[in-house]
Amino acid sequence: MNNIYKIIVFLFISIVLVGTFAAPIPVIPGLYDKARIIYLHVPMSWIAVLSFLLSMINSVQYLRKRDVVYDLKAYSTAEVGFIFTILATVTGSLWAKFNWGSYWNWDPRETSIFILLLIYGAYFSLRSAIENPEQKAKLSSVYSIIAFVTVPFFIFIMPRIVESLHPADTIVNAQGKINMNPLMLSIFLFSLLSFTLLFFWILNIKIRSEKLKLARLLKINNK
Repeated sequence: MNNIYKIIVFLFISIVLVGTFAAPIPVIPGLYDKARIIYLHVPMSWIAVLSFLLSMINSVQYLRKRDVVYDLKAYSTAEVGFIFTILATVTGSLWAKFNWGSYWNWDPRETSIFILLLIYGAYFSLRSAIENPEQKAKLSSVYSIIAFVTVPFFIFIMPRIVESLHPADTIVNAQGKINMNPLMLSIFLFSLLSFTLLFFWILNIKIRSEKLKLARLLKINNK
């Protein structure tokens, strides 16, 4: 089953890459061919938000049940989310270079994602600074819950209340209607699906790896 899932993931991602770079794209004023980045940048941003949400949910579950597996899952999803946040930042910076002439402009969206990287970077620092496993899990869970409260603000609210260089109405216009032609929308939705499958595949590998580390640690401590 794992091999079939892996084949599906690689096939889907390959199709996304072909669609991203080879499929025709409509003329979008101000963006033109550079609008292709939306097939990669937005799904990566979506995965980052999804990861931090799942990390928060698992943190709540740990505080409720005190099961170390939930802490392991919270840490794993946060780490995968952190990686996708970096990838979203990199793809956004490349687009900014092509469109605005600079990799970094302290645009509200760039600033927001930078702050999120600092917030979740502090989460990993907190975990590495505490040796007691139970205390680490408890404090990390509390921090994860508080950290996620900031995610909707920095991702969805702040960029919309502060003047931004970022293009508006690229996906959904002011009237709430989809602002893409059928082909572009199909590739975009397929990309969202493909990156979501990729995320869960990576997350599964990460959780299994962390469980093996935990089992080895417990075995050593019981000797």
